[in-house]
Amino acid sequence: MEKDPFRIRGHQPDFDMVVADIVSRSAATRERLPMSEAAYGDGPSETLDIFVPPGTTGPLPVHMFIHGGYWRMFSKRDYSLVAETVAEAGAIAVIVDYALMPGVRMASIVDQVGRAKQWVFDNIGAFGGDPSRLTVSGHSAGAQLAALLFRAGAAPSGIQAALLLGGLYDLAPLQKSFLQAEIGLTDEEVRRFTPLLQAYDAGTSVSVLVGSRETPPFHDQAGAFTKLLGRQGLDVSYRLIAGRHHMDSVRDLGDSSSLAGIELTKIVACTS
Repeated sequence: MEKDPFRIRGHQPDFDMVVADIVSRSAATRERLPMSEAAYGDGPSETLDIFVPPGTTGPLPVHMFIHGGYWRMFSKRDYSLVAETVAEAGAIAVIVDYALMPGVRMASIVDQVGRAKQWVFDNIGAFGGDPSRLTVSGHSAGAQLAALLFRAGAAPSGIQAALLLGGLYDLAPLQKSFLQAEIGLTDEEVRRFTPLLQAYDAGTSVSVLVGSRETPPFHDQAGAFTKLLGRQGLDVSYRLIAGRHHMDSVRDLGDSSSLAGIELTKIVACTS
C-alpha cells in the first residue's frame, strides 16, 4: 500500500486513465474552439493558448488557467478542456505553459507565470479581452503558482478572483516525499514560494477547492490556506468536492455542470 501521501498515482488506481481522458478531451476542445497561440517570452515553453468564445464581441472577461504536475510534468495542451467551461461562461480562456523542473528552478517558473499575467494585461485587448476583468485558476502546483500571482505588493495584483483546486500551499513536506529525488526542492525555494508564508492582495476574492478523496495533506493545507486568507481580510470560501480525487477533480473543470465547473463559472462571472 502506498505510504507517501503525495504520490498521487499510488493512491488513485485510475490515475493514468483519467489523465488520458483529460488529454483526449483537451484535443477535442482545440478542434471545437477557435484558438490562437502567443508567446509571452523568448523561451520555447513561454507560450500561452488563447480561446475566444465564438459568436461574441468584446470586451470580454479573461480567465487564466495554470496547470499542475508537481512543476515537472504536463503542458498547457493537456488542459485545453478548461477553456470549454470558460468559453461557455462568455469569457476568453488563457491556458499558460511554463518550463519544467528540474531543468529550471522554481524561481524561473514563478517568473514565467508572472510574465504571462503581464502579457495578458498588455495584449489581451487585441483578442477582445478586458484586462481589468482578469480571473485565474490553478490545479495542484498550478494552484501554488496562481496564488503567488495575487500576493500583496506596491500595487494591486489586478486579479479580481481566483479558484485554487487541490493546491500545494506548504512546500516543506514535499522535501520528505518521493518528489525530492526528482526536483530537489531547496530550503530557499520552500521559504520564498510557500503560499502559507505570503501576504495577499485583499482585493482578490478566492475560492479554495479540494476533492473529498484527496490524501490528508491536501485537506490540511487547503484548510490552513483558507484560514490565512481570511485572517488577511480576503473574501475567501472553502468547498469540498464530494467523491472526487486529485485528477478527476481537475477534469471536472472542463464540465460546466460539475461541482468544480460550477465554481469555475462563478469565478468567471464575478467580473461580468
